Formats: sequence, C-alpha cells, structure tokens
Amino acid sequence: MDMPVELIVGLGNPGPAYERTRHNVGAELVLNLANSHSAKFKHETKFFGDTTNISLDGKSIRLLIPSTFMNLSGKSIGALAGFYQIPIECILVVHDELDLNPGVARFKKGGGHGGHNGLRDTIKCLGNNRDFARLRIGIGHPGNAGQVVDYVLKKATPSEQELINISIDDSMRALPLALSGQWERAMTKLHSTD
Repeated sequence: MDMPVELIVGLGNPGPAYERTRHNVGAELVLNLANSHSAKFKHETKFFGDTTNISLDGKSIRLLIPSTFMNLSGKSIGALAGFYQIPIECILVVHDELDLNPGVARFKKGGGHGGHNGLRDTIKCLGNNRDFARLRIGIGHPGNAGQVVDYVLKKATPSEQELINISIDDSMRALPLALSGQWERAMTKLHSTD
C-alpha cells in the first residue's frame, strides 16, 4: 500500500472571469468534492488560498484551492504543506490535461510538469520534488501549440463540458481508493471507465 493522501489541491485561476474554463477543472473537482461532504471553504491568507477539511472513512483530508494565479500555484501548496508538515508523497494535485481527451481522467504518481505552469511552479516550490500524485482531467488539445493559452482560458463547448463532467464524476468515485493509498486499485477503477 502506498502513502495515503492528506492534501488534495485543485488548480485553477481565481475570480469569476475564469470560472468553468478548461484551466479550472482541477479547482472544479475539488469544489465538487467539498460540496459532496457539505464542507465550506474559508480563505486563509497565510496559505494564499481557500481551504477546508473533509472526513473520508474516518480520516481527515485537507482540501486547497489556491487563490494565486495558475503559474504561482506552488506558493500556496508549499505554504500549506510546510505548515502542516504534509509529506510531498501525500499530496494529490488535480489539474487540466491537454494530452488527454475530454471524458478521460488519469491518476499519475510523480513525474515532470509536461509544460503545465501550475505543476512547474508546484515542483519548484516543493524544493524541485516531483513525487506528489496527480489527477489529470482531460480537456483535449486545440491542435496548435500557439492556440493553447487562449484555449485553456476559454469554456469548453457544451458537448466537451458534458464529457469533462463525466470524467470528474468517474474520478470522484475512484478517489476513496487513492486517498487510502490503494493506487493500483484506484487507477484500475478510473482508467477502465473510458
């Protein structure tokens, strides 16, 4: 059994202008998770984000949505993980993934940033440690690298959003296994839903 998760972070950009955009699907999943446990977020200045706790199988898990912009996400994650002395291996970062189609979600243990600025800053702020887990929510790729910035900051089409919502639901069903450290079972459950 691997390390159980103590902190789940949902990446996104702050403010109403970015709500429901492709880049904010990580924050959206964590918000849904909090709502499903009737947990309310509170802004914590010292953590540069909004935090709350949920209880899963009698275990308390912290949730964090950074209020920094995406490319400064690590500042928030590093502050909270450092304060509560959460091991990097016990952090799960939920983020949008250009290399997966809408409707597809994947767990991943460790790895590089793959060009994702939120992950890049997280790795940097965690002392260049890449050992945190990720939940990658597919948003698809615009087909041209020059269009990526504009693409991720826009809302998905209704049909794509429907697929993204399904992958978020599938992810939330597989999360309890991952949170308890049963990563292989969690991956099998989530990765076989496509």
